Amino acid sequence: MAKVVFIGAGSLGFTRGLVRDLLTFPLLENATIALVDINKERLAFAKRAVETIVTRGNYPAKVTATQDRKEALKGADAVCCTILCGGVNVWRHDIEIPKKYGIDTNVGDTRGPSGVFRALRTIPTMIDICRDMERYCPDAILLNYTNPMAMLCRAMQQTTDVQVTGLCHSVQGTAGMLAHWIGAPMDEIDYVCAGINHQAWYLDFKWKGKDAYPLIRKAVAKKDIYTSELVRNEMFLHLDYYVTESSGHNSEYNWWFRKRPDLIEKYCMTGTNWNPGEYGFILKEYLRLAKTWKKEVKQWFDAGAPFDLARGQEYAAYIINAYMGGEPFEFNGNMPNTGLITNLPEYACVEVPVLANRRGLNAIHVGALPPQCAALNNISVAVEEMAVEAALTGDPKLVFQSIAYDPLTAAVLSLEEIKKMVLEMLRKNKRYLPQFKSIKF
Repeated sequence: MAKVVFIGAGSLGFTRGLVRDLLTFPLLENATIALVDINKERLAFAKRAVETIVTRGNYPAKVTATQDRKEALKGADAVCCTILCGGVNVWRHDIEIPKKYGIDTNVGDTRGPSGVFRALRTIPTMIDICRDMERYCPDAILLNYTNPMAMLCRAMQQTTDVQVTGLCHSVQGTAGMLAHWIGAPMDEIDYVCAGINHQAWYLDFKWKGKDAYPLIRKAVAKKDIYTSELVRNEMFLHLDYYVTESSGHNSEYNWWFRKRPDLIEKYCMTGTNWNPGEYGFILKEYLRLAKTWKKEVKQWFDAGAPFDLARGQEYAAYIINAYMGGEPFEFNGNMPNTGLITNLPEYACVEVPVLANRRGLNAIHVGALPPQCAALNNISVAVEEMAVEAALTGDPKLVFQSIAYDPLTAAVLSLEEIKKMVLEMLRKNKRYLPQFKSIKF
């Protein structure tokens, strides 16, 4: 009987979908699902939702819910993590303070000033989770969904013995989008994707064994397709390889799209319905959900908790099934760079193909990235490495130096302006950064 722990189980959409997928595997249908959340109300809703899935599917699974993380972790085989340290009303300052200085952020959960400060607050908690796992379930795998993905995974992989990888929907999501553009069914598509989280590259993309990039170029030439992903399509047309994650996110990770109002208007105000690229779009959505989630969950239960029990495509369920002895499963995960990508720094967190099986998480060698792709990745890796070291040592000057090399920040601000902004952000976050004995530098 497997035991799977959900830390941050109050993230209801994720928890429902993953539990549904887990229980469709014969090896996991009798699993113990242990839910953990610091919010009692969210935890209660999550338990009720999961119990509804178990009952409706007539599964022999067991569901527990607790705020005691240590108790939940005892004897676990796998742990899934979806947490937000400090809450939305803390994270919002990571986006609103840089805006005063001219840094226009769309998402702000992965890189840049907002991503760095989110990492500074979250890394100590993630390491604490790993320390608990080392004590209570040393053989368990940790599947992390919390952002900023690369910085959190790097910190855990550097300082603990836990077998951890980070999972992101952007690799399979983008592959599906590209397949749709060229009219190909996904079961006829093969690809190799590698780089860093939210900025990995499809080094190969084949349909029935043949290079599909010429078809992608023809598709991108169509106006409706070009305008649906303006930033990423521009990057593809100029850099020759397609990048993972949406245009809204990727517009923040370089110098090219958000440094002037006219460029923002030209490239960042159109896109997918869920994220058109405008300033603070995801923050506004989080703030809305913070006010409405209770009502929306109640409406879902009042409507009879409608939920399709057919298996979805969530990576974690397939990985856990493979680890417990089921069919091996290949996915893209965030792993230490032990020679996997030869032109990115050693031990940095990279996103590469990984094979999950009973041995655990087995990263696959990729080789060198195209130089134009590696150049952009290397800059973000340098920022992430400094930010992680700052979080582990409590060095405020290293926070500044990390953010000073962020491409969008450097395109907008001088060093003195960056210093002023970072000091303001450190002061605002002081109570959430106990590892920093001083915030002066």
